[in-house]
Amino acid sequence: MIDIESMIFTPIATALRTDYKGIFVTGEYVPAPAQLPAVSIVEIDNTPDVRTQTNINLENHAVVMYQVDVYSNLSKGKKAQCKAIIATVDELFAQYGFTRTYLNPVPNMNDATIYRMVARYGAVVGKDHTIYRR
Repeated sequence: MIDIESMIFTPIATALRTDYKGIFVTGEYVPAPAQLPAVSIVEIDNTPDVRTQTNINLENHAVVMYQVDVYSNLSKGKKAQCKAIIATVDELFAQYGFTRTYLNPVPNMNDATIYRMVARYGAVVGKDHTIYRR
């Protein structure tokens, strides 16, 4: 398996913590974050690219996808805060060569007072960890 999760998560989490003091950033899905604003960055897919496998099924490339959930509970401006955080995340993923494939507000079923946006980013990664846009 080609694993670049820490290579992606750590610098993005560090940048978010620098830009947004007090933000909670995790690498796991959290249905009800204890601290807000919050961001979860989760690798939701890592599939071998069968077009580049060898005859003995050696994985040369993987198709990866990350899901980013952003939560805010500000009394005023929670949508704007989520959009600002997503804009930062979007820029960072683009710098790594990822393409955003999805971005929408999603009802936060656990607490309707919390605004939530979800984005997904995809790319193809080589076994040498080179990232290719899809």
